[in-house]
Amino acid sequence: MDEGARVPGDASRYAGLVFMGGPMSVNDDLPWIPPVLELIRDAVRKDVPLLGHCLGGQLMSKAFGGTVGAAPVKEIGWAEVRVLDNDVARAWFGDDAVVPAFHWHGETFTIPPGATRVLSSAHCENQGFAIGKHLGLQCHVEMDEALVESWCRGGAGEIAESAASPGVQSVEAIRRDLEPRVVRLHAAADRIYERWAKGLAKG
Repeated sequence: MDEGARVPGDASRYAGLVFMGGPMSVNDDLPWIPPVLELIRDAVRKDVPLLGHCLGGQLMSKAFGGTVGAAPVKEIGWAEVRVLDNDVARAWFGDDAVVPAFHWHGETFTIPPGATRVLSSAHCENQGFAIGKHLGLQCHVEMDEALVESWCRGGAGEIAESAASPGVQSVEAIRRDLEPRVVRLHAAADRIYERWAKGLAKG
């Protein structure tokens, strides 16, 4: 969509919709953001499950009536997120007390009206929210080794410029024990995606 593809106008054409991350802000004056927000609202009206990662979670929050702004602390690198002690969080994450996660964000969302906060972390209070079959995440659970390496190469300058932030790790720290970190991340992602996929329309 950021390269000019048309935003779909009817969410019912899809079993579910997943929104990924990106370097832009949901508050930027980009032509595709308003129709994406309307597509998200259309999905809710038509009971089409939504899943958002980082920018995707921020788009969901804004579409639902929340706000997105600068985070108190920029986060780049690995850090666990805590599963909150409420029924909605337990429905999504079972007995897990924490979820491994990767982070790369300088903005964060508020929990929108009608949603429940399900994840939190030391540097970012709102790491995830759920409303019905819809899940918005500030963190990343979809990463693999190649993607982490690519982001480290492309974002090395941003990491260096943000080194004073307590939430930002060095490239060396991010790459350390990368394979076992990704294995743990994928195990958590599989559980999250399996739970989300139960709401998909079967056609």
